[in-house]
Amino acid sequence: MHSRLVLAVAGWLLAAALAIGTGVAVLGLLGRPLTGPAERPMTAEEIRLALARDTQVPPSPAPADAAPVDVSGGQTPGAATGRRLVSTGAGSLIARCEGGLVRLQSWTPAQGFEVDDVDPGPDDRARVKFESDESGLEIEVRCAGGVPVPRISRHGD
Repeated sequence: MHSRLVLAVAGWLLAAALAIGTGVAVLGLLGRPLTGPAERPMTAEEIRLALARDTQVPPSPAPADAAPVDVSGGQTPGAATGRRLVSTGAGSLIARCEGGLVRLQSWTPAQGFEVDDVDPGPDDRARVKFESDESGLEIEVRCAGGVPVPRISRHGD
């Protein structure tokens, strides 16, 4: 009787090991997680490079009271729309102007921040607020001459 119990336990352990091994092998062949998106988010640098290929207008200067910011992109020559990447220490966004209205195409908080509030448009203005435990930053975007123009303000310092 004792040897039957040992064989039964060994059989169950072998079956469990085979099931786990098969699952790991299948996931390895798929090359992506079983329960998440198959794509990874673009980094700020990848977004900047993608926009730079499509748009070539000099960046606008940031307001004097704003956090460090890299504003790049702009209007494609001869096009009726303009796009702009706005990247700050709190997060990044991509805005687009079309028909005089601005729309946020995407927004991503930086590590340690989260999106507190967003108004993506399309409207005469669009905005997103990034918050951390210590501070917050709001980026409001309007269209001027078919190009998104950001206004950045900090709060909670």
